[in-house]
Amino acid sequence: MSYQLYRNTTLGNSLQESLDELIQTQQISPQLALQVLLQFDKAINYALSNKVKCKISFKGHLNTYRFCDNVWTFVLNDVEFREVGEIIKVDKVKVVACDGKGEKASASSAYNGVSVYVDNNHENLGLLLKLVQ
Repeated sequence: MSYQLYRNTTLGNSLQESLDELIQTQQISPQLALQVLLQFDKAINYALSNKVKCKISFKGHLNTYRFCDNVWTFVLNDVEFREVGEIIKVDKVKVVACDGKGEKASASSAYNGVSVYVDNNHENLGLLLKLVQ
């Protein structure tokens, strides 16, 4: 399964805007634009699960959490992100974690290959992590 979660990243939004412009000028059909977005979903999920080697850790105070349709959602306050030699502190972060393996998982199962997306934009954290304002 390819999650559509990454369509809300800067890269995904730029792609959607470009496709919308091409549809408006009738250079491509809406069906082709949908196929491009589906391919983007597959490619970004594959790349993030197989190509990214960078690790980052974070800790914070759990505000709320939810598990629905095999997707964990956490809202954390006073969060500290740690990368080799760098610490970034933020007030609030929303983390959405999906089973990166695409298999059905129960709430108690270990999440191997988790894809993580955090809302809003902070260039120092890259594609996977975005901060809530």
